[in-house]
Amino acid sequence: MDFVIAGGNVLMPGGAVERVDLTISAGNIVAVGESGSATSRRWRADGLMVLPGMIDLHGDAFERQLMPRPGVRFADDMALFDTDRQLVANGITTAYHGLTYSWEPGLRDADSARRFVNGLRQLRPRLSCDTRLHLRFETFNLDAVDEVIAWIDDGLVDLLAFNDHTDDIAAKLTDRHKLATYAARTGLTGDDFAEMLRQTKARSPEVPAAMQRLSDAARAASLPMASHDDISPEMRAEYLALGCRICEFPLDRRTARAALDHGGITILGAPNVVRGGSHAARLGGREAVAEDLCSVLTSDYYYPALMSAAFTLVNLGLADLGIAWNLVSANAADAVGLADRGRLAVGQRADLLLVSWQEGSLPRLIATFVNGEAVFTADNPMRMIA
Repeated sequence: MDFVIAGGNVLMPGGAVERVDLTISAGNIVAVGESGSATSRRWRADGLMVLPGMIDLHGDAFERQLMPRPGVRFADDMALFDTDRQLVANGITTAYHGLTYSWEPGLRDADSARRFVNGLRQLRPRLSCDTRLHLRFETFNLDAVDEVIAWIDDGLVDLLAFNDHTDDIAAKLTDRHKLATYAARTGLTGDDFAEMLRQTKARSPEVPAAMQRLSDAARAASLPMASHDDISPEMRAEYLALGCRICEFPLDRRTARAALDHGGITILGAPNVVRGGSHAARLGGREAVAEDLCSVLTSDYYYPALMSAAFTLVNLGLADLGIAWNLVSANAADAVGLADRGRLAVGQRADLLLVSWQEGSLPRLIATFVNGEAVFTADNPMRMIA
């Protein structure tokens, strides 16, 4: 059914804010400007910002729904449905779930990955958010290469990222408390986990060929690729040679600049921006935006941070609303080739938000629309006119 979002302050693709109507039909924006239709349903948006829905390219907070405590596991469908409600209630209309497929047993092992991939495939039509798979492949997970290539060939993967956390984990194993934390996640004793890590690292000569096979399959499928936690311009160059244009969470300014100078895309975490710095002592999100070193913000491990980060940047004077919002919408869409969303323009999907906001304050989400359907409302009776 056609409807109109009337009288809102609409963020236009060029960054200007204009008080215009949006007419929606069959899930798409079909007109921008004053609506002449008196018969269509109307959503009163007076006094509200009307913004493109947010596109989250990297979010793994769903793991807390799967395993809220070490060793306490819940069903994947329950976790996915609950995560879906969190996503739309935080203004995220397209989400790439960052599923880590690792050599580690436990939450990120083969059985867990298979259940999640199959569960997401089955549940996608029932989810309110347009939910996709960002497969974070641990590069030492060598026995899973053929399986992941089959997933790519079957169209089950929407974004492929290469991770290598082996050195990071090894560095932390000298701390007995951190070793216990990792071991609890896997269900192993500390000594058994340390031995597994040693055996895994011993296979390092096999890793380059496996990564090449995976990247070849991804390119054949026109699949966007990312590298994770690049620590130097040299590492960034190696991943770019594989076809990874997206650089997630670069360590420092030099690495981020190297990515951008070679046509890459940099991703930083919204929690970094909201908190005022990286929890891992890496490149600060606020500084990166101010210095044009950040292309896209993602929720990372906390969904509410994505919207708050954009408005934090505006409140601090580090970016105007158009630039800040592009970090969570248009830029993200462009990074993964989603040409049908991220902007409020004729022909685009009607993925959009109604937001109450005054400069200097935190935003309050009033409504979320996905493909023209209101999937979250905070004060529906006050806003919708039949």
